[in-house]
Amino acid sequence: MKCMVTGCAGFIGSSLVDRLLLEGHIVYGIDNFSSGQRRFLNNALLNNSFTLFEVDLLNLDKLKNIFKNIDLVFHLSANADVRFGTNHPRKDLEQNTIVTYNVLEAMRFNGVKQIVFSSTGSVYGESPVIPTPENGPFPIQTSLYGASKVACEGLIAAYCEGFGFRSWIFRFVSILGERYTHGHIFDFYRKLKINPTRLEVLGNGKQRKSYLYIQDCIDAILLATAKSSDKVNIFNLGVDSYVQVNDSINWICKELGVSPALDYSGGDRGWIGDNPFIFLNTNKINALGWRPKVSIEEGIIKTVKFLRSNEWVFEARL
Repeated sequence: MKCMVTGCAGFIGSSLVDRLLLEGHIVYGIDNFSSGQRRFLNNALLNNSFTLFEVDLLNLDKLKNIFKNIDLVFHLSANADVRFGTNHPRKDLEQNTIVTYNVLEAMRFNGVKQIVFSSTGSVYGESPVIPTPENGPFPIQTSLYGASKVACEGLIAAYCEGFGFRSWIFRFVSILGERYTHGHIFDFYRKLKINPTRLEVLGNGKQRKSYLYIQDCIDAILLATAKSSDKVNIFNLGVDSYVQVNDSINWICKELGVSPALDYSGGDRGWIGDNPFIFLNTNKINALGWRPKVSIEEGIIKTVKFLRSNEWVFEARL
């Protein structure tokens, strides 16, 4: 199969590229390296079945020339920094919604009709239904990131109806593991590197979150893509448990061998748009035979070990 992966140098994108190549597929990758890391593609670039396009997805004319003879598009490129959305409201619109429109148009121009899309559990806002199923109520959006992803999902569904596309939309909890380069573990690790005796914690530390290990995430994506064939296939991806931020801090500090004083900013959420309780119902993906192999605690420890062995990512993400 010939696959296109947008955001191919990112955390999830580069991990997916490696898996697709391992399974014998021909892979084309697109990245503008605004946040992606070229080092994550070191193995892929040695493989003759991988072709890299260093292109900005906002350039639709270039995309139309690239999306030729592709069987399946994995659209993973996005601005994933939920926390800073209100600092630059246009960023989520451009890098998530408009970019998704450009990808769909490039596909339509070239007759490519299958797309896998990385959405987010943030589309549920602060859902009144916990754990939240795929057909749960859509409450008021609380983040620009979530709002932009809702718009992306709507565009994709409309292209499926209007132009005969097929889509697989995955609503993730936070993903952890090797090549992780943003999020609360990244932030805590960086703070503890600077001062291992004190750790600032946004909120009261009691926010409840669920996480999923990267390789379990990729297993689920590939399984669902192979086994589900509706026009629009929507799946929650996560584990069947959640933890408090304080649990994460304990595991991170234990792994790093530090015992900082915790300095809470207060309140039940860390920032505007922070959902204090995210826990997704995963019965639908489980029904296909998928089960996560790595627990939340194991995923956090694996992430800390990756960061400790690759501290260059902190400089790269400045």
